[in-house]
Amino acid sequence: MHTDYEFTLPRGYVDGTGEIHRQGVMRLATAKDEIEAVDHPRVQANEAYLPVILLSRVIVQLGPITDITPQVVETLFASDIAYLEDLYLRLNSYEDVIVKAACPHCNHELNLKVAPLSG
Repeated sequence: MHTDYEFTLPRGYVDGTGEIHRQGVMRLATAKDEIEAVDHPRVQANEAYLPVILLSRVIVQLGPITDITPQVVETLFASDIAYLEDLYLRLNSYEDVIVKAACPHCNHELNLKVAPLSG
């Protein structure tokens, strides 16, 4: 079973030396990830912090960095957080999510399955 998924951030994580890291790997979430994230003291104090804790648990690599802490995630650009939240939802969804789309060249309508992602 495929549990790790590569991604490319729209903007990228800027490390302490100014280097930008856009390539990363996210794994599928476990029940423990979600339970412990909800119980985290920062989330208990402010629910808006939940995505930071969840993402820090399931992102296993960002460039050469493999210790992804909440401090790393909270310094990501808002567009990168939005991208990662969407990826998290698509990876961990149990229901099909279908969106209607149209070919920009011929206007043919089609249905695209965007979740869950399969490996």
